[in-house]
Amino acid sequence: MKLLFLCTGNSCRSQIAEGWASYLGGDWLRVQSAGIESHGKNPRAIAVLKEAGVDISCQESSKLTDDMLASADYLVSVCGHADENCPVLPTGIRKEHWPLNDPAKAAGSEEELMAVFRECRDDIQQRVADSIGRLEKELLE
Repeated sequence: MKLLFLCTGNSCRSQIAEGWASYLGGDWLRVQSAGIESHGKNPRAIAVLKEAGVDISCQESSKLTDDMLASADYLVSVCGHADENCPVLPTGIRKEHWPLNDPAKAAGSEEELMAVFRECRDDIQQRVADSIGRLEKELLE
């Protein structure tokens, strides 16, 4: 199963989702993330995943390509902009949308910003775990 997370800039939410899916998934799951654009990785996203024991520092911030779409079995858009601007999907790709707020747009002190990123990290962890469980169950049926 090839799972693709799509966001606007592939800097934060989709990076966190890719990290969790790679960490929580088994050998049956291949994971990628991409953006409608590529904005580079957000250092706070890297930091909050590291706190949870997941290293995403080696992941790339990638722009979505036709090859990525063609090889995906399941696509999850993690923001409204990516969902609205997602290219037409090839036949057979299943799609799900998670309307996640962008923690990179939060304002406040560093402590307040990190709290927003941790909340996002934990929300995405639960969504990824639920999705992986559901997809794995489908494969076994």
